[in-house]
Amino acid sequence: MATAARKSTPKVKTSSYDVAEHLRTPEEMAAYLDAWLEDAPDDVSGIARALGDIARAKGMSLVAKEAGLSRESLYRALSEGGNPSFATVLKVARALGVRLHAQPA
Repeated sequence: MATAARKSTPKVKTSSYDVAEHLRTPEEMAAYLDAWLEDAPDDVSGIARALGDIARAKGMSLVAKEAGLSRESLYRALSEGGNPSFATVLKVARALGVRLHAQPA
């Protein structure tokens, strides 16, 4: 029995994407967080991860120091599955130089 010739598919090399590498300015960081707050306001874990992405872009050790937290606790709070308290969110936002604001829905 003859076998059909297989076309070889070119192999594509992929690399992981880390949004923190692309958040370079305070404006980009604020716009990224604002997008999360606008597009997924009920996704507490996603918003915490977004804060973590911004913290990694700025430097986790520096953010932890400015927020008065240990680096380890900051990583834990802002990781996937982390559940930071609102006080922690406010401290981190202040350390990141971003403000949360309210507007009518």
